[in-house]
Amino acid sequence: MVYKIRVILDAKEDIFRDIEVKGKQTLWNLHLGIKSAFSLQGDELSTFNLLEEDGTIVKSVPLEDMSDDGDGEIMSDVYIDEAFASSGDKAQFQYGLLDLWEFFCELVEVIEETKGVNYPITVYRFGNVPLKAPSKSGNGGGSKKKSAMPLMDDEFNFDDDFGGGDNFSDEDDSFDDEEEEDYNDDVFDEEEENDDER
Repeated sequence: MVYKIRVILDAKEDIFRDIEVKGKQTLWNLHLGIKSAFSLQGDELSTFNLLEEDGTIVKSVPLEDMSDDGDGEIMSDVYIDEAFASSGDKAQFQYGLLDLWEFFCELVEVIEETKGVNYPITVYRFGNVPLKAPSKSGNGGGSKKKSAMPLMDDEFNFDDDFGGGDNFSDEDDSFDDEEEEDYNDDVFDEEEENDDER
């Protein structure tokens, strides 16, 4: 049997792909199908989070085993018909580390296999994939710059606390520099006399 899975990019716009994959293929095959359907570059770390109906994560299945003992379940261990047992079953797919792409996967229907088709295959495309992973704030790729901008403003009233403005006059303008000329330099005089005696 073939499982038709709708994969929706977590973005402000509606962007999704319908991918067909065999029930006896694994999450690793679906991961390759998603990479191909959304033109994701590189070989980044990725994870499937299998979800309950309310969105609670049942289990996380990474691409590679990150456990200390080396016996953790990975994508190539989990069959599609196990991960998506019935229509409406959902999973979250995360791709990347610094540039994180997030997708929601839902089983739409289970259909008969078409002979001669090389699965997984993208059977329907909707929306254009952005060049960069959408930001969580929904502003697109430039949100990092926007979040740093308030630091450029005077949020902390620095000018108010420290006088601010363009007036750089010395606070102690009443100080007379000539008073300092009468200081006593006895210590240095004594050292000079000692040098002369040697």
